[in-house]
Amino acid sequence: MAEKMIKNQKKRFGYGGSYRRGSREDLGEKSEIGAVFGGQVWMFTPEKTADVKNPCIWMQAGVVTHKDCNNFYDCNTCKYDLGMKKQVERNNQISWQDAMRKRPGKERTCRHSLTRRIENRICGLNYNCSKCDFDQFFEDVWTPKTGNIPFDMQQVKGFDIPMEYFFHNGHTWARIESGGCIRIGLDDFALKLFGRADTLDLPLTGKELDKNTVGWGLRRNGNPADILSPVGGVIVEVNSKVRENPEIANESPYGDGWLFMVRTPDVKKTFKHLMTSAQSLDWLNNEIHTLEEMIEALSGPSASDGGYLQKDIYGTLPDLGWDNLTKTFLKT
Repeated sequence: MAEKMIKNQKKRFGYGGSYRRGSREDLGEKSEIGAVFGGQVWMFTPEKTADVKNPCIWMQAGVVTHKDCNNFYDCNTCKYDLGMKKQVERNNQISWQDAMRKRPGKERTCRHSLTRRIENRICGLNYNCSKCDFDQFFEDVWTPKTGNIPFDMQQVKGFDIPMEYFFHNGHTWARIESGGCIRIGLDDFALKLFGRADTLDLPLTGKELDKNTVGWGLRRNGNPADILSPVGGVIVEVNSKVRENPEIANESPYGDGWLFMVRTPDVKKTFKHLMTSAQSLDWLNNEIHTLEEMIEALSGPSASDGGYLQKDIYGTLPDLGWDNLTKTFLKT
């Protein structure tokens, strides 16, 4: 019974590691965590790595015992990585590459696997990434052009909203890619509100965007809608498939329907003004309530419950007014 209680307690606190029976004298031990269950003293030794959600590449290589990545695996702009490299230059520290080179060949994991961007892959070039064709292809071609389907999707009155995405109140989303790039798209609410666009006027690669200013737009039946950019930065990739076939955005707004990728010098600062996925749930609920009031004012008190909130709200109720919808929800 006691062991079952301990197991449940470990799960509740989220500890990894080990535990042992102890005595009351052990309760003062600083290297362990003491607890009393049913009159019996139990001592826990938490495993620090169990609390690391995104282990740093230096930790993955075994150079340090505990370091959570807080820079989205963008090592080039990471102050911690820079500091560690300086220590390596002063011969005070082994590099993560040299630490990995000491491992047997089958345990020399590719850096993209260490940063959890791909499944397990063995490095075949002794960590000389600049000479690796796979590394160049993965960084320059595969990653920018490939969208991912969200793992955790919530719904608010029929509208999808993914977790671990960030949202702008102009109904655009932003997702931080491993490596520091930012993927941008329109949310499910906007795409269902305006329906399938005839064209998506996406920016060109190399264009610089300013946050909270018009960055691109869409058109339907001659009606234009300007869209505010959720972040600032330089466009590094545009989804040509969506440009050619806008319906992809409606079918998969958070996956294959992404619009473009942005590179910005300060990812953390860029995302401070955006809503987290948790915050966006309340915001989206309020936006839907505003839309329901607009529908009721147009078609009666029960209209918003009559199936209008489908895939093409404007197409079903054009009297809502295109300009009115863009001003209210896109903030343009």
